[in-house]
Amino acid sequence: MTSAGSRFIILKIMRTFFPYLLLFFFSFQGYCAEGVFRIDIKGNEIVSDATIISRIKLRAGGRYNENIINQDIKNLFATGFFETVEVEKEVTKEGVVITFRVREKPILKKIVIEGARFIRKKQILESIDIKEGSFIDEYTIKEATRKIKDLYDKKGFSQAEVSYELSPLKTGNEVEARLIISEKGIIKVRDVFVKGNHTISKTKILRLMKIKKAWLFNRGIFKEEVLRDDMRRITDFYKLQGFGDIEVTIDVEHRPRGVYLTVKVDEGMRYYAGDIKIEGNKEVSLAAILEAMRLKEGDTFSEQAVYADSSLIRQVYVDRGYIFSRVEPLSFLNPETKKVDITYRIVENEIAYIEGIDIKGNIKTRDKIIRRELRINPGDRFDGKAVRRSKERLENLGFFEEIRFGTEPGSKANNVDLIVDVKEAKTGYFSFGGGYSTIDAFIGFVELRQRNFDYRNFSTFTGAGQDLTLMLSLGSLTDRYQLSFTNPWIFDMPVSLGLDGYKKGHRRDDDVGYAFEQSIKGGVVRLKSEISDYWKIGLAYRFEEVKITDIITEATQELKNEEGVTDLSSGEFSISFDTRDNIFSPSRGFVFQGTLNGFGGPFGGDRDFTKYFGRFSIYFPIVNESVIELKVRTGFAETFSDTEKIPIYERFFAGGASTVRGYRERKIGPIDTATEDPIGGEAMFVGNLEYTYPLADFLKVATFFDTGEVWKRSNDFLSSGLKSSIGIGLRVKTPIGPVSIDYGWPLDKEPGEEEKEGRFHFNISRAF
Repeated sequence: MTSAGSRFIILKIMRTFFPYLLLFFFSFQGYCAEGVFRIDIKGNEIVSDATIISRIKLRAGGRYNENIINQDIKNLFATGFFETVEVEKEVTKEGVVITFRVREKPILKKIVIEGARFIRKKQILESIDIKEGSFIDEYTIKEATRKIKDLYDKKGFSQAEVSYELSPLKTGNEVEARLIISEKGIIKVRDVFVKGNHTISKTKILRLMKIKKAWLFNRGIFKEEVLRDDMRRITDFYKLQGFGDIEVTIDVEHRPRGVYLTVKVDEGMRYYAGDIKIEGNKEVSLAAILEAMRLKEGDTFSEQAVYADSSLIRQVYVDRGYIFSRVEPLSFLNPETKKVDITYRIVENEIAYIEGIDIKGNIKTRDKIIRRELRINPGDRFDGKAVRRSKERLENLGFFEEIRFGTEPGSKANNVDLIVDVKEAKTGYFSFGGGYSTIDAFIGFVELRQRNFDYRNFSTFTGAGQDLTLMLSLGSLTDRYQLSFTNPWIFDMPVSLGLDGYKKGHRRDDDVGYAFEQSIKGGVVRLKSEISDYWKIGLAYRFEEVKITDIITEATQELKNEEGVTDLSSGEFSISFDTRDNIFSPSRGFVFQGTLNGFGGPFGGDRDFTKYFGRFSIYFPIVNESVIELKVRTGFAETFSDTEKIPIYERFFAGGASTVRGYRERKIGPIDTATEDPIGGEAMFVGNLEYTYPLADFLKVATFFDTGEVWKRSNDFLSSGLKSSIGIGLRVKTPIGPVSIDYGWPLDKEPGEEEKEGRFHFNISRAF
C-alpha cells in the first residue's frame, strides 16, 4: 500500500472517531471536575441568603460547572434585586468554595411628584410601575417617566416634559425619586382647513375626523395619535369610494393660541369594477354565487368590497358544507376600459361532515340543555345556516355571556368535530328595589328568580334550563304576588309546561284610567309545543276571581254594574312565528303572535265571551346598528250565551307608555259620560313605528310615530279615525335597571279634552 493510501485511511478513521473522542474527553473532564464544598453569599443587606440560594441551581456537594454558574448569574439579575452579580472561585482541601458577591439596587423610599396641576397625583402614580418600597434602577425610573409622558399626551398635553432625579438618603441603601413635570398647558385646535378634495365634501371629511375645532361644546384638544388615526380614517373612506391611489397628509401649524390643521388630499383616479368572472365552481351554481355578491360591474371598486364578496362566496360554500373551500380574488386594471377586472378563483375541496360535537365552558348548565338547541348533529354534513341558527337559539336562552362555534380535525380527512364554547352568565339572582312608571306610579319589589333552575339538583338547583320566579311587588297604585314555574322540555320533548299562581290589585286613580278598585286572584296551567324552529303553538287554562269595588259615585250605571265578584274560567290557544335574530335585542326578523281565549261555555265561570289578541312586529337593521321596528296590535272580543257585555277588566284599552304615547293612560277609546274615565271597548288597533339609534353601549335615542283607537263594539272596528302621535325618547341601561323616557305629542285631541298637550312617559324598574 502506498504512503498516500495509508494517509487517506488514517484521515478517514480520524474523521469517523474524532467527535466521539471529543465527547469522551469533555465527559471525562466533567466527571473529574472538583466538587463544590461550600456556597457563600456576600454583599446582600435586604435580600436574604435563602432567597438568593433559591434562585440558583448550583448546590454544595455537587460538581463545579461553569455553565450552571453562568445561568445562575442570569437568574439573579432577572430578579431585579441587584445591580451587579460576581462569582469568585476558591479551591481548598475540602473542595471548591463558590462566593456570589452581589450589590443590591437601592430601595425607593419615597416618590415625590412636582409640577402636576391638571392631572391628579393619584392618577399619575397609578399609571407607573414603580412603587415605594421596591428596588429601583435607571431603567425603571426612565420607563416611569415615559408612561407619565404618554398619560399627558392622551390628556392633550402633547408639549409636556417629564424628567427625574434620584437622591440617595442618609439611612442605608435608600433613594428618593423626584418626578418633575412641566405641563405647559393643553394645545387646542383653532381651525381645520381642507385642500385638494374635489369629490368628497369638506363637511364629510371633517365629520370623519375625531379631532375637532375648539368651540363652545368641544374642547378641541390636539393629540398626535388621534391625528394619525384621522389620516387613516380619511384614507380608508376614500378607498371605499374607489380612490385606490389616495394620499392624505395633515400639516400642523403651531401658533401662540393653538394649532391650525390643514388636511391635504391627493385624490388620484377613481376606479370602477369591470368584468367579473368566477372560476373553479363545479358543485355550486354561478347564479347562487352571483346572488350572494354585492359588487356588480360598473360599481365603485375598492379592495374592501372585493374581500367582502370573497367572504360572501365562501359563506355560500360553507352553508353547503364546503368548509375547506378557498376563494382567491385577483384584480387588475384593464388598460382598454380603464376599469378593474376581477376574477374569483374557487377551490371547492370536499364536503365536511360532523364527526362529534364537543361542549366546552359550561359549568352549571348540563350538556343536553345545550345540545337540544343545536340544529346540527353528528353525522350531518356541515351546514353554516344550521350553525348560525344554533347560535341564535343558544343566545335566546339568556344563559350565556359568550357563545363561540369552531371546528377541529376529525379522524378522517373530511370529518370535523364541532366545538361549542360557552361562557355562562348569571342566571339566578335575588333582586329588590323600586322604581317609578307613569302606569304604576311608585313601586317596590322583591324578586327571587333562577332562569336555569333544576329541581332535581339539590346541591345548586341549577343546570336544567327551567325557570322559577317568586315575586312580590308593592306600589302606590298596584300590588302583585306571583309564583311561576316553567319547564321548557318535558319528557325530553320540545314541549313546555308552565304553572302560575298570582294575586294582583289596582287602586282607584283617575290619572291612569281606573275609576274603581280591582283585585284579581288566579292561576294558569300552560303547555306550549315547538313544532319547528320558528313555529310554536300553545294551550292554557286560566281561572280567576275578579273583585270590583269602590266605583266612583259620579259614574254611570253602566260602570256601576261592574261592581261585585266574578269568576272567570277560560281556555286559551296561541300560535306564534318568530324569526328574530335575538329576542332580547332584535335587529332583524319578524314575529307574529296570536291568542284566542274562550271564557265560560264548556269551561264554566260567570261570563261567556271570546277574546282574540294579535301582534305583528318586523325589524329592519339600518346603519351603525340602528333599527327600525314596525309593530301592529289588534284585539277583538265577542259575547255569547246570556252574557251581554264584556267585563271592563277584560276590555281593550289604549293610550299611554305602552300603546300610543302622548296621551294619558287608557284614555283613547270609549269613556264614561259622567266621569270621563275610560271604560274600554271590544275592538282595538295600535300601530307603532320606532327608530332607535345607539349613541353608546348603554344609551339609545329613539323617535317614533304611534297611532291607534279602541271601539266600543267589535263591529265598529276601523269605523272611525285613529288617534296618532309623534315623539322622541331615550333608552338607557343603568346599574339600577333599564330606563325608558319618551315624550309624545298628540296629533289629535284626547277624548274629553279640549286642547292637545304633550306628555312624558318614563319607566324605571328592576333595581338591586
